[in-house]
Amino acid sequence: MSRLRVGLVQFTAGDDPAQNLRQIEAHIRAAAKGGAGFVLTPEVSNIISDSRAHQEQVLQLETSDPTLYTIGALARELKIWILIGSLALKSGLPDGRFLNRSFLISPKGFTIARYDKIHMFDVELGDGERYRESAQFQPGDRAVLADVEIGKIGMTICYDLRFPQLHRALAQAGAQIITAPAAFTLPTGRAHWHCLLRARAIETGCFILAPAMVGQHSDKRATYGHSLVVSPWGEVLADGSTFEGVTFADLDLNLVAEARAKIPSLTHDQRFVGPNEPRYKQ
Repeated sequence: MSRLRVGLVQFTAGDDPAQNLRQIEAHIRAAAKGGAGFVLTPEVSNIISDSRAHQEQVLQLETSDPTLYTIGALARELKIWILIGSLALKSGLPDGRFLNRSFLISPKGFTIARYDKIHMFDVELGDGERYRESAQFQPGDRAVLADVEIGKIGMTICYDLRFPQLHRALAQAGAQIITAPAAFTLPTGRAHWHCLLRARAIETGCFILAPAMVGQHSDKRATYGHSLVVSPWGEVLADGSTFEGVTFADLDLNLVAEARAKIPSLTHDQRFVGPNEPRYKQ
């Protein structure tokens, strides 16, 4: 399949997974009605909460998560591909950390691929705004590429965006599309969101699909929005601004090969000695 209409869901999640699911379902139905064959939701689509105790109460294991079950059934009903940008899930690990896991769902409702966020957002942004994702989530350790009928899809989540080596590895493995669901903060979104997504597209020659959370989730948490679709040449094809709803774009996957033929940098890797490595091994 060389042509594909995508629909990127953007909304303001809260701390009630059931309410978030109602919003997601309405947006997915709107996306399908608008002709999207591939619909994508943002990072942590099921919950954004400031309370770990509350998350302990409401989060589920993957095998019993109602959001995953319902969206799988929705994909089957609507006969569309769906990327659940990610769900926060219980892991069953002894240390009690959760999983931040993305799911690719087929039109038959099956989970075709799952990806656990590798890079954890541990930062101090100033003015008391700090994040320690590594204390909350167990990081993944494996890149994931799904080769399906709508294209070869590399999966990432949010902070992964700052690590070009992951995107390069996905592109060199054959990715034509890289998904980048996110819940970007306002300061980092304003400063870096557009330029990072465009850079990753240019470097890889991939379409980048980045559905995003938007708005004020609590007194302590707001996200940037601006769900983006970026072409393999680095052009912004669609921008969801700061509104809740669905952002549509039409992809021509032939443009991936065209961009890579013009600048075949994925085939130009050269081995080199790092700045702190001895030039000659004894």
